[in-house]
Amino acid sequence: MILYRGELFDSAEQERILTEMEPYINCTLSEKTLPTAKVVAAIDQLGKEIAAGNYDGLLDSLQTDNPRRYKMLAATMLSRENLEFKLKTELCGLIPCNTVSQSGIVSSVQTKTMPLGVLFHIAAGNMDGLPAFSLAEGLLTGNVNILKLPQADNGISLEIISRLIAIEPALKDYIFVFDTPSTDLTAMQRMAKMADGICIWGGEAAVKAVRSLAPTGAKLIEWGHKLGFCYIAEASNLENIKSELAALAEHIAATRQLLCSSCQTIFLNTENEADLHKFCELFLPILEAAAAKHRSGNIGERAYMTLMRHTEYLEELIGQSHDTVSEYRGSSCRLLVRSDSELELSPMMCSVLVKRLPQKKIMPVLRRKKGLLQTAGLICAPEDRATFAELFARCGITRVTTAGNMSAYFNGEAHDGEYALRRYVRIVDIEL
Repeated sequence: MILYRGELFDSAEQERILTEMEPYINCTLSEKTLPTAKVVAAIDQLGKEIAAGNYDGLLDSLQTDNPRRYKMLAATMLSRENLEFKLKTELCGLIPCNTVSQSGIVSSVQTKTMPLGVLFHIAAGNMDGLPAFSLAEGLLTGNVNILKLPQADNGISLEIISRLIAIEPALKDYIFVFDTPSTDLTAMQRMAKMADGICIWGGEAAVKAVRSLAPTGAKLIEWGHKLGFCYIAEASNLENIKSELAALAEHIAATRQLLCSSCQTIFLNTENEADLHKFCELFLPILEAAAAKHRSGNIGERAYMTLMRHTEYLEELIGQSHDTVSEYRGSSCRLLVRSDSELELSPMMCSVLVKRLPQKKIMPVLRRKKGLLQTAGLICAPEDRATFAELFARCGITRVTTAGNMSAYFNGEAHDGEYALRRYVRIVDIEL
Protein backbone atom coordinates (compact mmCIF):
# COMPACT_ATOMS: atom_id res chain seq x y z
CA MET A 1 0.00 0.00 0.00
CA ILE A 2 0.95 3.66 -0.54
CA LEU A 3 0.04 6.61 1.67
CA TYR A 4 -0.24 9.71 -0.51
CA ARG A 5 -1.85 13.07 0.33
CA GLY A 6 -3.43 11.48 3.40
CA GLU A 7 -5.09 8.59 1.52
CA LEU A 8 -4.19 4.94 0.99
CA PHE A 9 -3.64 3.63 -2.53
CA ASP A 10 -2.81 0.22 -3.95
CA SER A 11 0.85 -0.34 -4.81
CA ALA A 12 -0.18 -0.63 -8.46
CA GLU A 13 -0.66 3.17 -8.40
CA GLN A 14 3.04 3.75 -7.71
CA GLU A 15 3.97 4.96 -11.22
CA ARG A 16 1.19 7.55 -11.33
CA ILE A 17 1.91 8.80 -7.84
CA LEU A 18 5.65 9.14 -8.41
CA THR A 19 4.91 11.18 -11.54
CA GLU A 20 2.63 13.55 -9.61
CA MET A 21 4.76 13.91 -6.50
CA GLU A 22 7.46 16.40 -7.45
CA PRO A 23 5.10 19.24 -8.54
CA TYR A 24 3.05 18.62 -5.40
CA ILE A 25 6.16 18.71 -3.18
CA ASN A 26 7.42 21.88 -4.86
CA CYS A 27 4.09 23.56 -4.14
CA THR A 28 4.33 22.55 -0.47
CA LEU A 29 7.91 23.80 -0.13
CA SER A 30 7.15 27.14 -1.78
CA GLU A 31 3.81 27.97 -0.18
CA LYS A 32 3.54 26.20 3.18
CA THR A 33 5.29 26.03 6.52
CA LEU A 34 4.86 23.26 9.08
CA PRO A 35 4.55 24.75 12.59
CA THR A 36 6.55 22.79 15.14
CA ALA A 37 3.80 23.17 17.74
CA LYS A 38 1.33 21.34 15.49
CA VAL A 39 3.79 18.50 14.93
CA VAL A 40 4.52 18.11 18.63
CA ALA A 41 0.82 18.12 19.56
CA ALA A 42 -0.04 15.49 16.94
CA ILE A 43 2.85 13.16 17.79
CA ASP A 44 2.12 13.49 21.50
CA GLN A 45 -1.52 12.51 20.92
CA LEU A 46 -0.47 9.52 18.82
CA GLY A 47 1.97 8.38 21.51
CA LYS A 48 -0.78 8.55 24.13
CA GLU A 49 -3.08 6.45 21.96
CA ILE A 50 -0.41 3.78 21.39
CA ALA A 51 0.39 3.68 25.10
CA ALA A 52 -3.34 3.43 25.93
CA GLY A 53 -3.65 0.23 23.92
CA ASN A 54 -5.44 1.51 20.80
CA TYR A 55 -3.08 -0.50 18.58
CA ASP A 56 -2.74 -3.65 20.65
CA GLY A 57 -4.31 -5.72 17.87
CA LEU A 58 -1.49 -4.78 15.50
CA LEU A 59 1.17 -5.04 18.19
CA ASP A 60 0.11 -8.61 18.97
CA SER A 61 1.48 -9.65 15.58
CA LEU A 62 4.98 -8.65 16.71
CA GLN A 63 7.34 -10.80 18.73
CA THR A 64 5.98 -11.89 22.09
CA ASP A 65 7.76 -9.36 24.29
CA ASN A 66 7.80 -6.49 21.79
CA PRO A 67 4.27 -5.08 22.20
CA ARG A 68 5.04 -4.05 25.77
CA ARG A 69 8.42 -2.64 24.77
CA TYR A 70 6.94 -0.79 21.80
CA LYS A 71 4.25 0.81 23.98
CA MET A 72 6.87 1.88 26.52
CA LEU A 73 8.99 3.41 23.75
CA ALA A 74 5.96 5.21 22.31
CA ALA A 75 4.99 6.61 25.69
CA THR A 76 8.51 7.96 26.15
CA MET A 77 9.76 8.92 22.68
CA LEU A 78 6.50 10.39 21.37
CA SER A 79 5.59 12.35 24.49
CA ARG A 80 5.42 16.14 24.43
CA GLU A 81 8.01 16.36 27.20
CA ASN A 82 10.51 14.24 25.29
CA LEU A 83 9.89 15.99 21.96
CA GLU A 84 10.31 19.46 23.43
CA PHE A 85 13.44 18.37 25.31
CA LYS A 86 14.79 16.86 22.07
CA LEU A 87 14.18 20.07 20.15
CA LYS A 88 15.86 22.16 22.84
CA THR A 89 18.82 19.80 23.19
CA GLU A 90 19.51 19.13 19.52
CA LEU A 91 18.70 22.49 17.99
CA CYS A 92 19.81 24.76 20.80
CA GLY A 93 21.78 27.65 19.28
CA LEU A 94 20.53 26.90 15.75
CA ILE A 95 16.99 28.26 15.98
CA PRO A 96 17.36 32.03 16.49
CA CYS A 97 16.73 34.42 13.60
CA ASN A 98 18.69 37.30 15.08
CA THR A 99 20.39 40.12 13.22
CA VAL A 100 24.12 40.26 13.98
CA SER A 101 26.73 42.82 13.02
CA GLN A 102 29.99 41.81 11.40
CA SER A 103 32.07 44.94 11.33
CA GLY A 104 34.17 45.34 8.21
CA ILE A 105 32.47 42.50 6.30
CA VAL A 106 28.75 43.22 6.02
CA SER A 107 26.51 45.53 7.96
CA SER A 108 24.04 42.93 9.21
CA VAL A 109 23.02 39.33 8.55
CA GLN A 110 19.94 37.39 9.49
CA THR A 111 20.66 33.74 10.34
CA LYS A 112 17.78 31.31 9.92
CA THR A 113 17.42 27.60 10.55
CA MET A 114 15.51 25.96 7.70
CA PRO A 115 14.43 22.39 6.92
CA LEU A 116 16.77 20.46 4.66
CA GLY A 117 13.79 20.21 2.29
CA VAL A 118 12.83 16.65 1.39
CA LEU A 119 14.04 13.64 3.37
CA PHE A 120 13.92 10.15 1.88
CA HIS A 121 13.85 7.63 4.75
CA ILE A 122 14.90 4.06 3.93
CA ALA A 123 13.98 2.20 7.09
CA ALA A 124 15.35 -1.10 8.38
CA GLY A 125 13.22 -3.81 9.94
CA ASN A 126 15.35 -4.62 12.98
CA MET A 127 13.45 -2.33 15.34
CA ASP A 128 9.66 -2.32 15.59
CA GLY A 129 8.24 1.13 14.88
CA LEU A 130 11.53 2.56 13.58
CA PRO A 131 9.88 3.99 10.41
CA ALA A 132 7.45 6.04 12.49
CA PHE A 133 10.17 7.27 14.84
CA SER A 134 12.39 8.28 11.89
CA LEU A 135 9.46 10.07 10.25
CA ALA A 136 8.73 11.97 13.47
CA GLU A 137 12.25 13.44 13.45
CA GLY A 138 11.80 14.59 9.87
CA LEU A 139 8.49 16.27 10.74
CA LEU A 140 9.93 17.99 13.82
CA THR A 141 12.41 19.76 11.55
CA GLY A 142 9.70 20.81 9.07
CA ASN A 143 10.80 18.53 6.23
CA VAL A 144 8.71 16.81 3.58
CA ASN A 145 9.21 13.08 4.15
CA ILE A 146 9.26 10.18 1.72
CA LEU A 147 9.34 6.90 3.65
CA LYS A 148 10.17 3.49 2.18
CA LEU A 149 8.96 0.81 4.54
CA PRO A 150 10.98 -2.32 5.36
CA GLN A 151 9.60 -5.62 4.12
CA ALA A 152 8.97 -6.84 7.67
CA ASP A 153 6.85 -3.88 8.74
CA ASN A 154 3.62 -5.90 9.25
CA GLY A 155 1.45 -2.91 8.35
CA ILE A 156 1.85 -1.20 11.70
CA SER A 157 3.62 1.88 10.32
CA LEU A 158 0.94 2.66 7.71
CA GLU A 159 -1.73 2.30 10.36
CA ILE A 160 -0.21 4.66 12.90
CA ILE A 161 1.04 7.18 10.33
CA SER A 162 -2.47 7.34 8.83
CA ARG A 163 -3.76 8.04 12.33
CA LEU A 164 -1.14 10.78 12.78
CA ILE A 165 -2.49 12.54 9.67
CA ALA A 166 -6.06 12.13 10.95
CA ILE A 167 -5.01 13.86 14.18
CA GLU A 168 -3.34 16.73 12.28
CA PRO A 169 -4.50 16.94 8.61
CA ALA A 170 -1.82 19.54 7.80
CA LEU A 171 0.73 16.72 7.91
CA LYS A 172 -0.66 15.08 4.76
CA ASP A 173 1.43 17.42 2.60
CA TYR A 174 4.60 16.32 4.37
CA ILE A 175 4.24 12.53 4.40
CA PHE A 176 4.54 10.03 1.53
CA VAL A 177 4.82 6.33 2.45
CA PHE A 178 5.65 3.48 0.05
CA ASP A 179 5.94 -0.27 0.53
CA THR A 180 8.25 -0.47 -2.50
CA PRO A 181 10.58 -3.51 -2.37
CA SER A 182 14.29 -2.77 -2.28
CA THR A 183 14.67 -4.63 -5.56
CA ASP A 184 12.67 -1.92 -7.37
CA LEU A 185 15.73 0.25 -7.98
CA THR A 186 14.01 2.41 -10.60
CA ALA A 187 11.32 3.56 -8.16
CA MET A 188 13.82 4.09 -5.36
CA GLN A 189 16.02 6.17 -7.67
CA ARG A 190 13.04 8.37 -8.55
CA MET A 191 12.31 8.90 -4.84
CA ALA A 192 15.97 9.65 -4.15
CA LYS A 193 16.05 12.19 -6.98
CA MET A 194 13.37 14.25 -5.20
CA ALA A 195 15.31 14.29 -1.93
CA ASP A 196 17.69 16.82 -0.39
CA GLY A 197 18.75 14.20 2.17
CA ILE A 198 18.58 10.41 2.24
CA CYS A 199 18.33 8.75 5.66
CA ILE A 200 19.46 5.15 5.38
CA TRP A 201 19.02 2.72 8.26
CA GLY A 202 20.92 -0.47 7.46
CA GLY A 203 24.17 -2.34 7.08
CA GLU A 204 27.12 -1.86 4.74
CA ALA A 205 25.41 -3.51 1.77
CA ALA A 206 22.32 -1.31 2.12
CA VAL A 207 24.38 1.87 2.48
CA LYS A 208 26.50 0.95 -0.54
CA ALA A 209 23.37 0.33 -2.63
CA VAL A 210 21.86 3.68 -1.65
CA ARG A 211 25.08 5.54 -2.46
CA SER A 212 24.88 4.17 -5.99
CA LEU A 213 21.41 5.63 -6.58
CA ALA A 214 21.77 8.90 -4.61
CA PRO A 215 21.84 11.97 -6.88
CA THR A 216 24.86 14.28 -6.82
CA GLY A 217 24.44 16.86 -4.07
CA ALA A 218 22.00 14.86 -1.95
CA LYS A 219 23.06 14.63 1.67
CA LEU A 220 23.52 10.98 2.65
CA ILE A 221 22.63 10.49 6.31
CA GLU A 222 23.76 7.04 7.38
CA TRP A 223 22.37 5.36 10.46
CA GLY A 224 24.22 2.14 9.67
CA HIS A 225 24.44 -1.10 11.60
CA LYS A 226 26.72 -0.84 14.62
CA LEU A 227 28.20 -3.27 17.12
CA GLY A 228 27.60 -3.53 20.86
CA PHE A 229 29.36 -5.61 23.49
CA CYS A 230 29.49 -6.24 27.22
CA TYR A 231 32.76 -5.84 29.09
CA ILE A 232 33.33 -7.61 32.42
CA ALA A 233 36.23 -5.92 34.17
CA GLU A 234 36.73 -8.48 36.96
CA ALA A 235 36.77 -12.00 35.53
CA SER A 236 37.59 -13.53 38.92
CA ASN A 237 34.65 -11.90 40.71
CA LEU A 238 31.72 -13.49 38.89
CA GLU A 239 29.75 -14.66 41.92
CA ASN A 240 29.38 -11.06 43.10
CA ILE A 241 27.92 -9.81 39.82
CA LYS A 242 25.12 -12.36 39.33
CA SER A 243 22.43 -9.68 39.43
CA GLU A 244 24.17 -7.77 36.64
CA LEU A 245 24.60 -10.98 34.65
CA ALA A 246 20.88 -11.66 35.03
CA ALA A 247 20.15 -8.17 33.67
CA LEU A 248 22.51 -8.83 30.76
CA ALA A 249 20.75 -12.12 30.00
CA GLU A 250 17.37 -10.34 30.01
CA HIS A 251 18.73 -7.80 27.54
CA ILE A 252 20.11 -10.49 25.22
CA ALA A 253 16.91 -12.53 25.27
CA ALA A 254 14.56 -9.56 24.92
CA THR A 255 16.37 -7.99 21.94
CA ARG A 256 17.49 -11.31 20.42
CA GLN A 257 20.64 -9.29 19.60
CA LEU A 258 18.88 -7.74 16.59
CA LEU A 259 19.57 -4.10 17.51
CA CYS A 260 22.73 -2.06 16.97
CA SER A 261 22.94 -1.63 20.73
CA SER A 262 22.54 -5.36 21.46
CA CYS A 263 25.32 -7.40 23.04
CA GLN A 264 27.09 -9.43 20.34
CA THR A 265 30.27 -10.29 22.23
CA ILE A 266 30.98 -10.66 25.95
CA PHE A 267 34.57 -9.66 26.75
CA LEU A 268 36.33 -10.64 29.95
CA ASN A 269 39.30 -8.69 31.26
CA THR A 270 41.63 -11.67 31.38
CA GLU A 271 44.50 -13.42 29.60
CA ASN A 272 43.45 -16.82 30.93
CA GLU A 273 41.18 -18.94 28.73
CA ALA A 274 40.05 -20.92 31.77
CA ASP A 275 38.24 -17.80 33.00
CA LEU A 276 36.05 -17.91 29.89
CA HIS A 277 34.93 -21.46 30.66
CA LYS A 278 34.17 -20.61 34.27
CA PHE A 279 32.09 -17.68 33.07
CA CYS A 280 30.13 -19.81 30.58
CA GLU A 281 29.37 -22.47 33.19
CA LEU A 282 27.94 -19.77 35.45
CA PHE A 283 26.17 -17.70 32.78
CA LEU A 284 24.56 -20.44 30.65
CA PRO A 285 21.72 -21.32 33.08
CA ILE A 286 21.07 -17.60 33.65
CA LEU A 287 20.79 -16.98 29.91
CA GLU A 288 18.72 -20.12 29.41
CA ALA A 289 16.17 -18.91 31.97
CA ALA A 290 15.92 -15.52 30.27
CA ALA A 291 15.59 -17.12 26.82
CA ALA A 292 12.75 -19.33 28.05
CA LYS A 293 10.99 -16.30 29.49
CA HIS A 294 11.18 -14.41 26.20
CA ARG A 295 10.50 -17.39 23.94
CA SER A 296 8.28 -16.44 21.01
CA GLY A 297 4.77 -17.88 20.79
CA ASN A 298 4.87 -17.60 17.01
CA ILE A 299 5.61 -21.04 15.53
CA GLY A 300 7.03 -19.55 12.31
CA GLU A 301 9.48 -17.36 14.18
CA ARG A 302 10.53 -20.21 16.44
CA ALA A 303 11.16 -22.41 13.40
CA TYR A 304 13.22 -19.64 11.79
CA MET A 305 15.35 -19.20 14.92
CA THR A 306 15.92 -22.97 15.15
CA LEU A 307 17.04 -23.14 11.52
CA MET A 308 19.43 -20.21 12.02
CA ARG A 309 21.04 -21.85 15.04
CA HIS A 310 21.31 -25.24 13.33
CA THR A 311 22.82 -23.72 10.16
CA GLU A 312 25.47 -21.96 12.23
CA TYR A 313 26.20 -25.22 14.05
CA LEU A 314 26.60 -27.16 10.78
CA GLU A 315 28.91 -24.48 9.35
CA GLU A 316 31.14 -24.80 12.38
CA LEU A 317 31.24 -28.60 12.03
CA ILE A 318 32.47 -28.40 8.44
CA GLY A 319 34.92 -25.62 9.16
CA GLN A 320 33.16 -22.79 7.33
CA SER A 321 32.78 -20.60 10.37
CA HIS A 322 35.07 -19.04 12.94
CA ASP A 323 37.38 -21.02 15.18
CA THR A 324 35.26 -21.89 18.18
CA VAL A 325 37.20 -23.30 21.11
CA SER A 326 34.14 -24.53 22.98
CA GLU A 327 30.38 -24.34 22.76
CA TYR A 328 28.03 -24.24 25.73
CA ARG A 329 24.57 -25.13 24.43
CA GLY A 330 21.22 -24.71 26.13
CA SER A 331 17.84 -25.58 24.66
CA SER A 332 17.27 -21.97 23.48
CA CYS A 333 20.70 -20.34 23.66
CA ARG A 334 24.42 -20.86 23.07
CA LEU A 335 27.68 -19.44 24.36
CA LEU A 336 30.56 -19.68 21.89
CA VAL A 337 34.05 -19.40 23.37
CA ARG A 338 36.51 -18.15 20.76
CA SER A 339 40.26 -17.80 20.89
CA ASP A 340 40.59 -14.32 19.35
CA SER A 341 39.72 -10.92 20.81
CA GLU A 342 37.96 -9.32 17.84
CA LEU A 343 34.61 -7.57 18.21
CA GLU A 344 32.23 -9.09 15.67
CA LEU A 345 28.60 -9.81 14.93
CA SER A 346 27.31 -12.90 16.70
CA PRO A 347 24.97 -15.51 15.18
CA MET A 348 22.29 -13.65 17.22
CA MET A 349 19.05 -15.20 18.49
CA CYS A 350 20.61 -15.79 21.94
CA SER A 351 23.89 -17.13 20.54
CA VAL A 352 26.60 -15.03 22.18
CA LEU A 353 30.35 -14.88 21.60
CA VAL A 354 32.64 -15.00 24.65
CA LYS A 355 36.24 -13.76 24.32
CA ARG A 356 39.25 -12.46 26.23
CA LEU A 357 40.11 -8.77 26.10
CA PRO A 358 42.68 -7.60 28.65
CA GLN A 359 42.37 -3.93 29.56
CA LYS A 360 45.71 -3.05 27.94
CA LYS A 361 44.45 -4.36 24.57
CA ILE A 362 41.10 -2.54 24.55
CA MET A 363 42.27 0.41 22.45
CA PRO A 364 43.98 -1.49 19.60
CA VAL A 365 41.21 -4.11 19.41
CA LEU A 366 38.29 -1.68 19.35
CA ARG A 367 39.99 0.80 17.03
CA ARG A 368 40.07 -1.93 14.40
CA LYS A 369 36.26 -1.57 14.33
CA LYS A 370 36.18 2.23 14.24
CA GLY A 371 33.04 3.51 12.56
CA LEU A 372 31.10 0.44 13.69
CA LEU A 373 31.24 0.98 17.45
CA GLN A 374 28.17 1.94 19.42
CA THR A 375 27.24 0.54 22.85
CA ALA A 376 29.40 -0.88 25.63
CA GLY A 377 27.60 -2.52 28.53
CA LEU A 378 30.02 -2.22 31.42
CA ILE A 379 30.20 -4.48 34.48
CA CYS A 380 32.87 -3.30 36.91
CA ALA A 381 33.45 -2.01 40.41
CA PRO A 382 31.86 1.43 40.99
CA GLU A 383 35.24 3.03 41.62
CA ASP A 384 36.51 1.81 38.21
CA ARG A 385 33.52 2.86 36.15
CA ALA A 386 34.73 6.34 35.23
CA THR A 387 38.11 4.98 34.10
CA PHE A 388 36.64 2.34 31.80
CA ALA A 389 33.93 4.68 30.48
CA GLU A 390 36.57 7.25 29.54
CA LEU A 391 38.67 4.58 27.82
CA PHE A 392 35.70 3.32 25.78
CA ALA A 393 34.78 6.86 24.79
CA ARG A 394 38.33 7.45 23.55
CA CYS A 395 38.10 4.24 21.49
CA GLY A 396 35.04 5.54 19.63
CA ILE A 397 32.15 4.06 21.64
CA THR A 398 29.12 6.40 21.68
CA ARG A 399 27.10 4.82 24.53
CA VAL A 400 28.34 3.35 27.81
CA THR A 401 25.59 1.76 29.91
CA THR A 402 25.00 -0.87 32.52
CA ALA A 403 24.74 -4.37 31.07
CA GLY A 404 20.97 -4.55 31.37
CA ASN A 405 20.34 -1.16 29.78
CA MET A 406 22.35 -1.57 26.58
CA SER A 407 19.25 -1.08 24.42
CA ALA A 408 17.34 1.22 26.76
CA TYR A 409 16.23 4.61 25.45
CA PHE A 410 17.52 7.64 27.34
CA ASN A 411 15.78 11.01 27.16
CA GLY A 412 17.81 13.28 24.90
CA GLU A 413 20.21 10.61 23.68
CA ALA A 414 21.99 10.92 20.34
CA HIS A 415 21.89 8.53 17.36
CA ASP A 416 25.29 6.87 17.06
CA GLY A 417 27.01 9.90 18.59
CA GLU A 418 25.17 12.53 16.54
CA TYR A 419 22.01 14.60 16.97
CA ALA A 420 19.60 13.64 14.19
CA LEU A 421 17.70 16.94 14.12
CA ARG A 422 20.90 18.87 13.41
CA ARG A 423 21.49 16.73 10.34
CA TYR A 424 17.98 17.41 9.05
CA VAL A 425 18.26 21.22 8.93
CA ARG A 426 20.43 23.78 7.17
CA ILE A 427 21.56 27.28 8.13
CA VAL A 428 20.69 30.20 5.85
CA ASP A 429 22.43 33.59 6.14
CA ILE A 430 20.55 36.56 4.67
CA GLU A 431 22.22 39.96 4.35
CA LEU A 432 19.77 42.72 5.24
